[in-house]
Amino acid sequence: MDVVYIRELQVETIIGIYDWERNVKQVVSLDLEMATDIRKSAASDQIDDTLNYKAVAKRLISHIERSDYQLVETLAESCAQIVLDEFDVPWLKLRLSKPGAIRGSKDVGIIIERGDRPK
Repeated sequence: MDVVYIRELQVETIIGIYDWERNVKQVVSLDLEMATDIRKSAASDQIDDTLNYKAVAKRLISHIERSDYQLVETLAESCAQIVLDEFDVPWLKLRLSKPGAIRGSKDVGIIIERGDRPK
């Protein structure tokens, strides 16, 4: 299994359960690991033969900026579903965090895995 990854994709959005969180944008940070087979693109050296991480990032940025979920769990699940459905990824691991959400902590968040992990 090969993995294409994105680290610390930071996006501003409305997220949270408290009244003040519904009125101010906060930064969320995403890490993604996406299963793919890079052999075809490695041989052809063509972007059309690979999982285009820029296209994935742009799609997730657009989705997250427009969202207004209360829970990071819901946002993470929606992002995972987009990647699985729209980019033909069989498996992904997604880490979504809210930096500074808890005083004294760098960040808090969730890690999910979805799909069937290829061997």
